[in-house]
Amino acid sequence: MANSSSGESVISRVVRLMSAFDRNLPAMTLSGLARRAGLPLTTAHRLVDDLVLHGLIERLPDGNLCSGMRMWELAARGSRALNLRELALPFMEDVQAAVHQHTTLAVLDHGTVLYVERLSSPHSSLDAAHIAQRMPIHAASSGLVLLAFSPPALQAGVLSKPLAPVTSETITDPALIRRHLADIRQRGHVALPGIGVTEWTGIAVPVFGPGNTVAAALNAIVPRQDAAVPVIVPALLTAAHGISRALKSAAPEDAADFRNR
Repeated sequence: MANSSSGESVISRVVRLMSAFDRNLPAMTLSGLARRAGLPLTTAHRLVDDLVLHGLIERLPDGNLCSGMRMWELAARGSRALNLRELALPFMEDVQAAVHQHTTLAVLDHGTVLYVERLSSPHSSLDAAHIAQRMPIHAASSGLVLLAFSPPALQAGVLSKPLAPVTSETITDPALIRRHLADIRQRGHVALPGIGVTEWTGIAVPVFGPGNTVAAALNAIVPRQDAAVPVIVPALLTAAHGISRALKSAAPEDAADFRNR
């Protein structure tokens, strides 16, 4: 199938279709999907037929469309994120037993923070940082930890771009962020309330892979009024040390170093 008249490739149009599904709208009509993907209805119809044929999109009994199980299957095969999650889960469970809210694992991916695992308490009132959710690097404790231990060139690239506020407490001044990054490197953790979601405090520590490069951020998310930082940080550091050991012992292809993505 050739490129569109605008020069956009078939792959680009397929990605737009698949990206239209999200947690808030997991299923929709064909016309709704075309509209969200910004594609002509005829183009969407033709591509969706092929995607349904290969199981990447499924038609529900009511006629709506949703992302297919085949998409999950392909994404999970050989996924570096999946390997990282499997290595980290036993240690995350120890943290979650102490936190009783949310414990997350995040990586840098294409200029954003990507959450690859989350353990949650059924009694928590906090509802964010879902698996596969993304956040701006400067608006997440995990992002600041990852940035603090990333190469200077990556830091400069992030801080040279406009930094939009997510809440009234999001730090958008590059000079102030640099001071926070220096503090994170010295302390080995960050705990900043309200920078991504007003009601919570994210407490994050780095996880290191082979070559002592930062591979992920381990994060506890708690209501800001209950942020017992002196209690939570040791639990996070102990778990992060265990994950780091596991990553360094794993085969190179399992190390999940996302730094340069």
